[in-house]
Amino acid sequence: MRVTGLVLAAGGSARLGRPKQLLRYGSGTLLDHVLGTARGCRFDQLLCVIGGAAGEVRAQVDFSDVEIVENPDFGEGCSSSIAKALDAVDEHADVLVLMLGDQPGVTAETVARLLAERGDAPIAACAYEDGPGHPLAFSRSVFPELEGLHGDKAVWKLLDRHGAEAARVPLPGRIPRDVDTWEDYAQIAR
Repeated sequence: MRVTGLVLAAGGSARLGRPKQLLRYGSGTLLDHVLGTARGCRFDQLLCVIGGAAGEVRAQVDFSDVEIVENPDFGEGCSSSIAKALDAVDEHADVLVLMLGDQPGVTAETVARLLAERGDAPIAACAYEDGPGHPLAFSRSVFPELEGLHGDKAVWKLLDRHGAEAARVPLPGRIPRDVDTWEDYAQIAR
């Protein structure tokens, strides 16, 4: 099975007032940390979509072993970034794993478990103790549906649409926090 990892990091960070991708986290930036985790997943291909503050992000983040996809339409939501990235996905990829560039609590072990326990489901989501969350996995058969999505919550509607055929992989703990506000950043920075 060939797997492409896709890190979504194109947001404009409107609520923060500065690029959240570049917030300090560990020994680098928030996006550096997530890309480090993604590299640890040993994907056959690793893509990262950027958009908001793209020039600054390119200059300050380590993109070694990562193919950058730039989404000038990032203001239209995550779905526009997914659609843009699908053009760059390896034609031999069987599965696409979607990770968020502002969710540093996801680990390579989380991704490994998602892939191991999804079976042959067309869509798989992590089922944390407090609900479904990222990362998500999509088989190639779902790529045309991904390409037609619109808005920020569309992947969840797609998951609901696939209902019983979608896998929900149980994971311990709560959904890892993503960074949308300064309060979120304070929580994850502790």
